Amino acid sequence: MQNFPKIGLPIIFVIGLAVIIISKSAVTIGPGEGGVLFERFGDGINTKKTYGEGFHIVAPWNSMLIFKVRQQSISDEMNVLSVNGLEVRVNGTIWYEPEYENLGKLIKTKGQDYVLELLNPAVNAAARSVVGRYTPEQLYSSKRDVIEQEILEEVVNLMKGQFLNVKRVLVEDVKLPETIKNAIEGKLKQEQQSLEYEFRLVTADKEAQKQRIEAQGKADANRILSASLKKKFFRIRELKPLLNWPNHPIAR
Repeated sequence: MQNFPKIGLPIIFVIGLAVIIISKSAVTIGPGEGGVLFERFGDGINTKKTYGEGFHIVAPWNSMLIFKVRQQSISDEMNVLSVNGLEVRVNGTIWYEPEYENLGKLIKTKGQDYVLELLNPAVNAAARSVVGRYTPEQLYSSKRDVIEQEILEEVVNLMKGQFLNVKRVLVEDVKLPETIKNAIEGKLKQEQQSLEYEFRLVTADKEAQKQRIEAQGKADANRILSASLKKKFFRIRELKPLLNWPNHPIAR
């Protein structure tokens, strides 16, 4: 028992040191995440390997940087100009996903804030380029799907070789100055009323045409019937002289 302190203290020290080292070296990567290793005494970010979900041991002087690798989204509001120079405010959402196998290259070349440094500028540039091709009326009404697709194509083109995949673009809202918005809504209302009026005219014309056809049909039927009766009447008159009229069955 007298020798225990001399033996026990080094053991306790070694165990404590081991616990500290393990706690510094043990890394758990959660679901939907990936890790890249930062080698303090090496070349920095290891671009050759992306660490997957689960438990990992790394050297205590290195660090594991963990990022989401599943599909994510960001929303943004941008002020852009239409084809006629009118300022338009566009609200949109972008779905993106880092290339899993190239996560280390993405972080090494673009930094940990790659969304802010890489994706946002690309989206803004694409939105300005695409929106600048359309009038406020087109932006407000009929061209939403086309604009989304064109922005997506532009962003994908800008992201080539950048280790980041853009999956989808959604234009949620297009805000115009109130005067322009009211003018467009008034124009759309007038167009709708005009279409309704044209529809009523076409419907009335078809109904009139139907009635004319029915009337013509009745007239033709009456004419045919009248002609048939006249023919029979004259036929009977032609036969009268040839018959013994008082005694013939036709005369009775």
